[in-house]
Amino acid sequence: MTFLRPEAKDAVWHWREVIAGFILFLLGLWLVTRPGFLLAFPGYAALAVGGLLVWLGVQRGRFRRADDGAGAVQVDEGQVTYFGPLSGGTIALREMESLTLDGKMFPAHWRLAQQGQPALLIPVNAVGAEALFDAFAALPGLRTERMLTNLRSAPHQAVVIWQRDPLRPVGTLLH
Repeated sequence: MTFLRPEAKDAVWHWREVIAGFILFLLGLWLVTRPGFLLAFPGYAALAVGGLLVWLGVQRGRFRRADDGAGAVQVDEGQVTYFGPLSGGTIALREMESLTLDGKMFPAHWRLAQQGQPALLIPVNAVGAEALFDAFAALPGLRTERMLTNLRSAPHQAVVIWQRDPLRPVGTLLH
């Protein structure tokens, strides 16, 4: 027997980190203010961890989409793999050149480019696409808030979210 409607259950699951962080924060607040001095130290730790979990949960919640898109995404040891009905492929994150949010397609697609390979297009609502948040966060210099803002605003053109810095500036001679 279930006590929640499927829509409510989906909403709770969507914001699960925020809810867990809020509960941990409340427990830490109770430990700091109520039992005594000895339990204040774990209470302060619970406050800090709970606040951090709420902050991370809000970012992850903003990134998540419904998993009703075409194909499936798998992220394993720095490698992003997309299994699509018409296309697919694999990109190594350490060799990735750029990340683009392409809003010209419906639904919007992530375009992962790697030199010497065709770009890998992944729908933002593909099954398992929420794993891309951690993969993208590992890219050096990626501005997470900018990525989340562009994802929420649903641009109608391609927006470059991240691009690898060249090893040497353009125009620099080797000899």
